[in-house]
Amino acid sequence: MKNDTAFSDMEHNSKKMKSGLEKAPHRSLLYALGLTAEEINRPMVGIVNAANEVVPGHIHLHRLAEAAKAGVRMAGGTPLEFPAIAVCDGIAMNHEGMRYSLPSREIIADSIEIMAKAHAFDALVFIPNCDKCVPGMLMAMMRLNIPSVLVSGGPMMPGTDGSKGKSDLITVFEGVGRVKRGDMSEEALENLAESACPGCGSCAGMFTANSMNCLAETIGVALPGNGTIPANGAARIRLAKKAGMQVMEMLRKSIRPLDIVTEHSVSNAVAVDMALGCSTNTVLHLPAIFAEAGLNLSLEIFDTVSRKTPNLCKLSPAGKDHMYDLHRAGGIPAVMAELSRMGLIHAESMTVTGKSVGENLRDLDARILDSEVIHPLDTPYSAQGGIAILRGSLAPDGAVVKQSAVAPEMMCREVIARVYESEEDAMQAILRGDIKAGDAVVIRYEGPRGGPGMREMLSPTAAITGMGLGRDVALLTDGRFSGGTNGAAIGHISPEAADGGPIGLVRDGDKILIDIPNRKLDVLVEPAELEKRRSAAVKTKEIQSPFLSRYARLVSSAATGARYKK
Repeated sequence: MKNDTAFSDMEHNSKKMKSGLEKAPHRSLLYALGLTAEEINRPMVGIVNAANEVVPGHIHLHRLAEAAKAGVRMAGGTPLEFPAIAVCDGIAMNHEGMRYSLPSREIIADSIEIMAKAHAFDALVFIPNCDKCVPGMLMAMMRLNIPSVLVSGGPMMPGTDGSKGKSDLITVFEGVGRVKRGDMSEEALENLAESACPGCGSCAGMFTANSMNCLAETIGVALPGNGTIPANGAARIRLAKKAGMQVMEMLRKSIRPLDIVTEHSVSNAVAVDMALGCSTNTVLHLPAIFAEAGLNLSLEIFDTVSRKTPNLCKLSPAGKDHMYDLHRAGGIPAVMAELSRMGLIHAESMTVTGKSVGENLRDLDARILDSEVIHPLDTPYSAQGGIAILRGSLAPDGAVVKQSAVAPEMMCREVIARVYESEEDAMQAILRGDIKAGDAVVIRYEGPRGGPGMREMLSPTAAITGMGLGRDVALLTDGRFSGGTNGAAIGHISPEAADGGPIGLVRDGDKILIDIPNRKLDVLVEPAELEKRRSAAVKTKEIQSPFLSRYARLVSSAATGARYKK
């Protein structure tokens, strides 16, 4: 690529910040950065880097930022790096910190908008990796609509479990329940904790971060390989360099995110979501991302696509495979190529490569390389996708379950409610042995507004599995679950308790019908009795944090993506 290619005024947005007599003071400040006149005259490309020393998925992102900047320079641009925050959901789990995870998504999007608008960037390279950082950056990308490419930090390799098996963070969470059950010693658990997460990258299974990174590739706003190339490989560095070069090509051709993100992109994303068995958190994030692009993604669309899309992969926590296995089996291109055979992929959709999805798949010779990891269409794990949307008297506005990770015994079952007003109370009851086969742990006032912050509840679901109850106990909540959750974990129950939803009226001993094949979730109590209980329902808790109080006032229902109300 030539470095002296001219850019039109429309494409060269930063001219309004640096060109002309009256912008001499602005140029003075750019010179203060150590930039030369030649660098100032080139297009300015923001490198949005979420690197920090707190999150394992982000500890290595400085290397990727340097690679992306090298790519921008090779293609004739001037890269300028600025930071974004990121929360590690695993570290924030099961304490007050998790209230801040989902709200951080909106802060990430807003702060990137501020930096990009205030400094008139011509283009952006986004470098996230973990759970809320990826959707937050994608929301900002849609909102700003300037040439952009996302390149994630990539997945962590699986660890070891002390024998010949593989492990990951979920193995450790489930180990807590195994210790309480007497199946594992505390020393063995600590040894597992030391070896399960062997280094940098987003946790090794099909959890929320990897789900969103794979879907960014599917949507077309990231280069092929973004979702699955391991974090610790040279190929990830090369991908970041290519991202930097490609964003300059997009600038030259004036290819913008809203040229890529269309109704067909929505359909492609949901189809791959279902085929992969992605995290239920995608049902929060995809609607919020597409809303920024002016597109509606309702719960009904998820369910409609799920009913006709086969589940082709069972990665941890649903199965034994990890992201590295998906990568060597052909990655996201192989999954999309297989779905194309059923007409489930819109091959004409544009991508950041400047080519269509179909052209990319042909260039890559995309196909399944390991049919044990990616099942072909004629032998899917199931005829329907990984996520189901349930409705009924307990969830009039909807609820979400990863049906690909539910045991057959729990697909249709009548259970007995054991009600808790917080995750902490429920966790103590599970570890005490209070929960028995046939129970449903009901955790309420943990929704977006009532939590506030809609905490992710991997600890109780993993404890249920570790206690040997994964095939016989459900967990129902107006909060949400980790992508690492398995079992009959039904979340996002809407309306939430704090908004007067029926989950706030459930009492100990109530019978609840779970019928996933028929998409039903009913509390088997007469409506008149539920109304009698309304006056005695627990009220919303007092919120001490000014930030969380503001978030609770602004946030919408989980059924619409838990985004800020307009």
